[in-house]
Amino acid sequence: MTSSVSSLSSSAISSEISTYATKLQAPITPLQSQVTTEKAQISAWGSISGAISTLSQSLSNIKDLSTINNKSTNSSDKSVATITASNSASSGTYNLTNVQLAKPQEIYSSLLGSGNSTLSGGKGSLVFTLGGGKSETVSIGSGSLTLNDVAAAINKEAGGVQASVIGTSAGARLVLESSGTGSSAAFTVSGTGALSQFDFNPSSSTANSGEILAQTAKDASFTLNGVPIVSASNTLASTISGVTITLAGSGTTSLSVSSSPANLSTSVQGVATSLNAAISAIAAQTKYVPASSAGGSAQAGVLLGNFSATELKSELMTSVSSLVASGVSAGAAGLSISSSGVISFNSTSFASEYAKNPTAVEKLVGNLYQKLHTVSVGAIGGSASSAASSGGTEKTTGFISAQTTSLNGIITSIDSQITQFTKQGSAALKRMEALYTTAETKASSASITQSYLSIFNNSSSSSS
Repeated sequence: MTSSVSSLSSSAISSEISTYATKLQAPITPLQSQVTTEKAQISAWGSISGAISTLSQSLSNIKDLSTINNKSTNSSDKSVATITASNSASSGTYNLTNVQLAKPQEIYSSLLGSGNSTLSGGKGSLVFTLGGGKSETVSIGSGSLTLNDVAAAINKEAGGVQASVIGTSAGARLVLESSGTGSSAAFTVSGTGALSQFDFNPSSSTANSGEILAQTAKDASFTLNGVPIVSASNTLASTISGVTITLAGSGTTSLSVSSSPANLSTSVQGVATSLNAAISAIAAQTKYVPASSAGGSAQAGVLLGNFSATELKSELMTSVSSLVASGVSAGAAGLSISSSGVISFNSTSFASEYAKNPTAVEKLVGNLYQKLHTVSVGAIGGSASSAASSGGTEKTTGFISAQTTSLNGIITSIDSQITQFTKQGSAALKRMEALYTTAETKASSASITQSYLSIFNNSSSSSS
């Protein structure tokens, strides 16, 4: 009677273990697929949140219409004068004639070698007497007695007089100029020591005038719609309420102020652009393209069928389609929605309606802000009106944050399950590998024993 003992080959054992590992992986694979799906939804909400955030930023430009300048200004000759106007300015035309600029006083010294040449006469001081009797004193030591040092010391004081040194091939001059313009900016100079040579006092018959008058301080003068105006400055901010006139040169010019929606129109255009981007971002995540249109298999957005996403898109579009104020509709003011959901803004229509009824259009824009702000805060959070706090504001987080928090919670739970399945599967796989190893060892030992018995039996048969 003969018998045989055989063992599984290594490849057979590997195949068995691989099959078992596949069975252990079976419950894990769908869980991993679910995690991928949840992460894709988080990413989709992230792109939508970013688009809504951009919309919210553009809305800040129309939050307070009083900060948007709705005035347009013009000057027939900008080389004579320019004009700016705030929202409080009244529309009108202002004719400026016989414009003469306000000027500072300017004096200069005789030629004195170079800017670095030492002045003779020892240390001293300069006393500047300004309009209104105010005086400023600049003292200079013996070690700083050059024209450049004197100019630097005067400028360091940053007072009513400025200094410079002008060099020529024949020598250098100290030039002194009043810091401001107008007749009140006139000044006299009294020096001691080496600085006495810079004295200047044209009203004194005894004073030594070392400086030469180059330009007399004078006020600006002109007529405004026939009314004479005198100003110490070339910038007039209070002559006309809400208007600033800057004189630039002599002559005549006509200035005008009129209402203009240009800045407001630009802000509304920005809102329309970011609103379109937000609607497009939602559409991309909720779309469905049938196989017949996709040229193959059907295509679906990650958030297809998600009520919150669909509702958000609808609220954004309704904010424009339902917009009306004082009889002015969104369409009349240039805002429209196409059948495909694209927001369009026509600045020409906006300007035309604004010219007819600026108050109504501004109210319309204010309503647009309120509607879209409410929607954006509901989506991504922010400051919202709170009835409970008597007209105050409270911080909200937004439903997108709630959605992503929920999805992250689901992912964490699934990851925990995957970890548990993986640990259990790994332990089971190790036990199986150990059993096969033990079985293979025993089979190998039995095979060796059988070989010895076979040899013994063959030997006994030969002896018989």
